Amino acid sequence: MTTYSIGEAAKELNLTVYTLRYYDKEGLMPFIERTSTGTRVFKESDIEALRIIECLKSTGMPIKEIKAFIDWCSEGDSTLQQRYEMFIERKASVAAQIEELKKTMEIIHHKCWYYKTAMDAGTEKIHKVND
Repeated sequence: MTTYSIGEAAKELNLTVYTLRYYDKEGLMPFIERTSTGTRVFKESDIEALRIIECLKSTGMPIKEIKAFIDWCSEGDSTLQQRYEMFIERKASVAAQIEELKKTMEIIHHKCWYYKTAMDAGTEKIHKVND
């Protein structure tokens, strides 16, 4: 079985060791085993669980809510409905974020065109409407 040190896990996840320690302190990693000297030992399944945590975090989910999800996972099958509903809510949240980003991208595309054509003309006056 492949195991990782906290440094190796951080590198694998593109996180800092500090972030992993913070997650542990916040109760997001109750599944992490420790050696007799207290060193964290990460298994492949732990890395995958941390990928889910990072996914939820990237949706804007607060740490407190991620902790609730982790707790539900620890409780087992009795929380399948809560976990399902949480992911349905995350899906809707991400879809809304995507729509907002599409609007943002439209503005950025327009401004790229605006400045490119102004640079090509040597002035942005070409975009000004004559009164």
